Amino acid sequence: MNISNRSLQGTGHRPTGLQLHPFTSSRRPIAPRHIHKSCKPSLRTSPVMQAATTFGGVPISVLTDSYKATHFLQYPKAQKMVAYGEFRCGYNKDSSDTRMVAYGIRYLIENYISKPWTLEDVDRADIFYKTHMAPLYTAFPFPRSLFEKFVIENNGYFPVKIQAIPEGTVIHARVPVYQITAEKEYSPLCTFLETLLTMMWYPTSVATLSRRARDVVEQSFERTSDMGRGSPLIESRLQDFGFRGCTSVEQSILGGAAHLLSFVGSDTMSAAYYVQFELNNGQPIAQSIPATEHSVMTAWATEQAAIENMIEHFGTGTYACVMDSYDYTKALNEVVPAIAGKKNARGGYLVLRPDSGDPTEAVLMALVAADKTFGSTFNSKGYRVIKGCGVIQGDGIDVEVMKKITGAIEAAGYAADNVAYGMGGGLLQKVNRDTMSFATKLNHIVYEDGRAADIMKQPASDTGKFSLPGVLAVKRVNNVPTVFPADSGEVAPHEDLLKVMYDHGPIKGFQWEDFNTCRSRVASEWAALPPTADNISASLKKKILKQMEMRGKKPKW
Repeated sequence: MNISNRSLQGTGHRPTGLQLHPFTSSRRPIAPRHIHKSCKPSLRTSPVMQAATTFGGVPISVLTDSYKATHFLQYPKAQKMVAYGEFRCGYNKDSSDTRMVAYGIRYLIENYISKPWTLEDVDRADIFYKTHMAPLYTAFPFPRSLFEKFVIENNGYFPVKIQAIPEGTVIHARVPVYQITAEKEYSPLCTFLETLLTMMWYPTSVATLSRRARDVVEQSFERTSDMGRGSPLIESRLQDFGFRGCTSVEQSILGGAAHLLSFVGSDTMSAAYYVQFELNNGQPIAQSIPATEHSVMTAWATEQAAIENMIEHFGTGTYACVMDSYDYTKALNEVVPAIAGKKNARGGYLVLRPDSGDPTEAVLMALVAADKTFGSTFNSKGYRVIKGCGVIQGDGIDVEVMKKITGAIEAAGYAADNVAYGMGGGLLQKVNRDTMSFATKLNHIVYEDGRAADIMKQPASDTGKFSLPGVLAVKRVNNVPTVFPADSGEVAPHEDLLKVMYDHGPIKGFQWEDFNTCRSRVASEWAALPPTADNISASLKKKILKQMEMRGKKPKW
């Protein structure tokens, strides 16, 4: 039900009735309510009268941690507050390679931050907060008047500015990936969105993991394959098998898209579709092949019959068959030779898939059996390339296991061309916020009386866990994204990698880059960036030292 602003002017109320909730397809009664006296309806088209914006039935007004709702009462009165988010270490605390692929801010801004709030969101929050205080389910404080104010005066958009690193930018640990600014009466809302924005840890962690896996693949191809790092096979060597292990469809989309920044192999079709049609103007990125599962293999009288059926339907292309439904060794030594004639007659490429046992041993067994049945040729580097057959190992795979397998197949004389990998839980599930130690911290405040202060965390128990003080800017120094104080005069606006991506609402005319552009950025910047770098500028170090000396501390760089 759409109601014009004119019907609201001067009333201070909204009408009763039923409204359709667009995100939930549910109808809920809306009771008359009093609008805070400081809030006046905007003359623009306003969400004041619209139904709540909900996610799984949860209003946007409670998509934060409980204690965040009380911080408006805890912060000192201020004219302006600034906070930033960063990863404080390399993947799994790897100090020898602190590179990472920043990714995921677009999803968060488009799907959460840019959604306008409504007064019903405030009402529904109020009902919830009235019973949220421990231990007796009493009223819990929340900034109702501030919420109402921006719903009415800012068309429902959360009143902050967000700067962020462009999608796919390769940085080192300690570089801010976003910076939030809130001003005037909205200053105490500066960190309210931290909970949502912090979720950038997940796609960034997966994107970084996938790129590190690609390093393993590229290095093996460089050592053993004719075309080295230029081989077109590299992009298909790691297949995303993680969809079924995800906790939600949304996780599969976020993690699956992050993986596709470095590879094209994916069975996570939620991400494949999202990337193609939402991020890449309909141009496909992900691809897969027909493959059996154990249920298919065991549905036939014999494994041979199951494979021959695959040959009949897909034998001129690439297809995969799982081989351990009953006896892996017997399948390799008896079933594979039995189907060789039909397979060769169709001319396609058969991929053998072990799915149990020691991953390295299982791959080597399949390579030897395939070589014995189909034969191989030696490439220019002296490694065997099997004719029309290869192996994909999709069980128990992570980056360290991939390194072990590549070492073993090389030692056995086989080229990297022969083997692909499938990663499921290891790709989309075995990461967390501590994988690269993500945190958001306040870094600057202008108090009510106009005094400005740079803020930093500096725990005595771990002086290496300090946060960065002052409003920040990022520019490339010798191609390395480096952090500077924004007030140092060292970073011109066009040099700052922290781009404004949201400013009290969606930015008119702002266009996100397509996914192909992000993929190209990842490939070029990862190769060009050294594994580690001193990426905190001298001027920022000076600020940090000054802050810590005031408390008798020294930072651990």
